[in-house]
Amino acid sequence: MLKINNLHNKVETQDGEEKAILKGLSLDVPAGEVHAIMGPNGSGKSTLSYVLTGRDGYDVTDGEMAFLGEELGELEPEERAAKGLYLSFQYPVEIPGVPTITFLKEALNAQRTARGEEEMPAPEFMKFIREQAKALGVSMDMLKRPVNVGFSGGEKKRMEILQALILQPKFLILDETDSGLDIDALKTVAEGVNTLRSEDRGMLVITHYQRLLDYIKPDVVHVMANGRIVKSGGPELAHELEAEGYDKFIGEAA
Repeated sequence: MLKINNLHNKVETQDGEEKAILKGLSLDVPAGEVHAIMGPNGSGKSTLSYVLTGRDGYDVTDGEMAFLGEELGELEPEERAAKGLYLSFQYPVEIPGVPTITFLKEALNAQRTARGEEEMPAPEFMKFIREQAKALGVSMDMLKRPVNVGFSGGEKKRMEILQALILQPKFLILDETDSGLDIDALKTVAEGVNTLRSEDRGMLVITHYQRLLDYIKPDVVHVMANGRIVKSGGPELAHELEAEGYDKFIGEAA
């Protein structure tokens, strides 16, 4: 479903210099599987999510990345989204003046239109969003408020997962979805993510800590250091990292 081969990229630093972040990263995530990427700060985890989804300023300098057999680098961010690629942000932004329910309805119908489908009628959308919001403990009052404005960290992360439940993407990238969540919010968000698991959907879960993987069980765990994958294994690898830390993997990468 997602195939990355020898991916390199560069970003422009604040002083105007170019810095290489991804340095030959390769990764395959088949449909139906959940893969976790763990690594220390600065290893390139969030950069990978930005490169895959087409964020400005994250230029690919070498390598290939294909989604469902199509080269991603040739697609605009909104085209990648319409094809089913979804990013849950580590730091969701606020959008003052735009009611959340309006934002979700417009996003869903924009994607349906891009795929040549009819827009979802308003009554059907209202029934759909109420069902999904209830499962995540999101109130109608929250849906009427501007996107993320005045929301707590946990509420913002719930809203990210609600967007995924509404859009039903083919592939989810969760960038440190657990950051800023207390244990109750973590369980609620993880339950929402787990309802999206299916044989025709893939997921890439980016996290620092093993605790998220207690609730979202990965099929494969990858260790990332110095811009590339340095070790892969089963779920037990996450426990090894929790116990021993990243130092030995950083040394191997160097």
